[in-house]
Amino acid sequence: MRIAAIDQGTTSTRVLLLDESGARIVRAVKHKQFHPQPGWVEHDPEELLRNVRECLAAAGEVDAIGLANQGESCLAWDAVTGHALSPVIVWQDNRTSTWLEGLRDAQAEVMARAGLPLDAYFSASKFSWILREIPEARAALAAGRLRLGTTDAFFLDRLAGVFATDVTTASRTSLMNLETRQWDAALCRIFGVPMEALPEIRESAGDFGEIGGVPVRAALVDQQAALYGHGCRVVGDAKITFGTGAFALAVTGAGIVRAPGQGLLPTVAWARNGTADYAVDGGVYDAGSAVEWGQRLGLFNAFDELDSFEAPPAITRKLAFVPALSGLACPHWDRSAAALWVGMDASTTKRDMAQALLEGIALRTAEVVAAMHALVPIGEQISVDGGLTRSAYFVQFLANALQREILLPEFDELTAFGCAAMAGGDVPRPGGVQAVTPDVADVAGWHEVFGNAVRRSQAWR
Repeated sequence: MRIAAIDQGTTSTRVLLLDESGARIVRAVKHKQFHPQPGWVEHDPEELLRNVRECLAAAGEVDAIGLANQGESCLAWDAVTGHALSPVIVWQDNRTSTWLEGLRDAQAEVMARAGLPLDAYFSASKFSWILREIPEARAALAAGRLRLGTTDAFFLDRLAGVFATDVTTASRTSLMNLETRQWDAALCRIFGVPMEALPEIRESAGDFGEIGGVPVRAALVDQQAALYGHGCRVVGDAKITFGTGAFALAVTGAGIVRAPGQGLLPTVAWARNGTADYAVDGGVYDAGSAVEWGQRLGLFNAFDELDSFEAPPAITRKLAFVPALSGLACPHWDRSAAALWVGMDASTTKRDMAQALLEGIALRTAEVVAAMHALVPIGEQISVDGGLTRSAYFVQFLANALQREILLPEFDELTAFGCAAMAGGDVPRPGGVQAVTPDVADVAGWHEVFGNAVRRSQAWR
């Protein structure tokens, strides 16, 4: 069986081909990022759609298709023409932060129903902005032609003629009731989103129509696809993906773990064959994006310069970086926080700052895992993937910061692989696994210094 799995992410679209000879990426296409105002992040819907088509064509003849999407990113389009009425408003975008302050009285109800805090990260407030600010969207609503959805629903509607999303993606909108796994009328009223404009919610594995005569057998959000691709199946299994942001998920099984005080988010891991598994989720907004920013600043020229450092860890020298370019997510949920270095003096070099930047991403991730472990016992091993894991220094520092063994799969396209496995049934993951064990035992001082730096970054904007 030949399966093409599309991983439509924040910076690129990739296609993995899974067949009897193994799994491999056969095409990857980058797309433009638009920043029309500070804090705004957009994509061109038609460019993303062209890239999905290009990747599917590159896969050749296949028996099934899977689609992993970038999560909370969303848009509006016309139900009749399919024409996009808005840009894709990306998950990183924070244009609705101020507007959300006016909904604080609804915080408890949103948390109870959706399991999510009031944050510009999620899709609901983005939909509301589209309706307030884009006259074409309001006109389409009045004409009964408006469609609102995450990017997966747009792709499926245009390519397969199916206006649907899956339960994992819907769980990231703030409009789905976690228990019923359906759109919630009360949530739609709170955010001012017309429920009739939203797509049907389906299981992650199932029928999503056909593209060019090939059935689409799976659709799910990228982080849940990666969780599945890592082989996480039982309660306490956890993975961390280091992409644009860093996203940790741990399986909680049939139970919904609610922890608003700890800043952790319950979410649907996947649904198939009439049952659903849940997970708990914690994120760091800026991981790979912070590294790319550091490169633009001239801290380093090529990524391989981050593989090792001659100096001892920057944090032991009380030099810390807080990667809050987009604010702080779990467990702080502070969009007013700002990125900072602290502890510099006249001897500090660009190399020191690059080292602190990597360590700050790992230490923020450790904050997330610590919050998770307080609720769901996380095992002594955590599986990781993503671009940052190609830095040996970063992976070893992460193992020390977490005081856990880090499992580093040789095959690291796990979002696409998880999507393919969901579409075609469980198949063995290709390649072996490298285990990286902690080589520093006492890291309490690291977390104390870093925690102080995080506090200094908060409520800055």
